[in-house]
Amino acid sequence: MHFLIRWGINTWSLVLTGYVVPGIHIASLWAALLAALLLGLVNAFIKPVLILLTLPINILTLGLLTFIINGMLLSFVAWAIPGFMIDGFLWAIFGALILSIISTLLSLFIVSSK
Repeated sequence: MHFLIRWGINTWSLVLTGYVVPGIHIASLWAALLAALLLGLVNAFIKPVLILLTLPINILTLGLLTFIINGMLLSFVAWAIPGFMIDGFLWAIFGALILSIISTLLSLFIVSSK
């Protein structure tokens, strides 16, 4: 049940990010559902490995490399899912930032309403 709630929060966060960020385009709810699922899997399995491998550089940049990694992962998801498009890498970085803010706010709202 927790997985479905988390998937729903991520899907709505992605849809809202598509409305807020002009460089992110989502063709359908189906594309948003698939993109949110893949993004969750990527963030769970690939992102920790990338963060660990780039830890020395990330420390030197005071964590700013994390924004680049998040943008790369979001770009990868856009590449893999038809109907989910990002106009460029800067839009991916900005979109990843907005996506995390919206997702955090929705998670706080959903968790606090229980």
